[in-house]
Amino acid sequence: QVQLVESGGGLVQAGGSLRLACAASGRSFSNGAMAWFRQAPGKERALVAAITMSSGTTTYADSVKGRFTISRDNAKNTVFLQMNSLKTEDTAVYYCAAGSSWISRITGKFDYWGQGTQVTVSS
Repeated sequence: QVQLVESGGGLVQAGGSLRLACAASGRSFSNGAMAWFRQAPGKERALVAAITMSSGTTTYADSVKGRFTISRDNAKNTVFLQMNSLKTEDTAVYYCAAGSSWISRITGKFDYWGQGTQVTVSS
């Protein structure tokens, strides 16, 4: 059974930083892709960043380019999201996702999802 467990969310002031982690278990995603999505109250879930696990190729939403960095540790089947210069509009539940194929990074369609971790940015 595949499980994705997120950690690192919390409350931070605007301009601050947080680092999220997502550990996958149950299968390896070294040939696939992993990603972070977020959902703010009243809004649809949207892609934040994605990474192809083998090559490290990344994709970012325009709203986070230059502020967020996605990275991975294949040996630990883990993906990270370093979030800097946080803004109040970054407040959301952040979800980790994993796909069996690298193509997930391109299509935005993923097979497995975590439970989410709350990130709250105060002004």
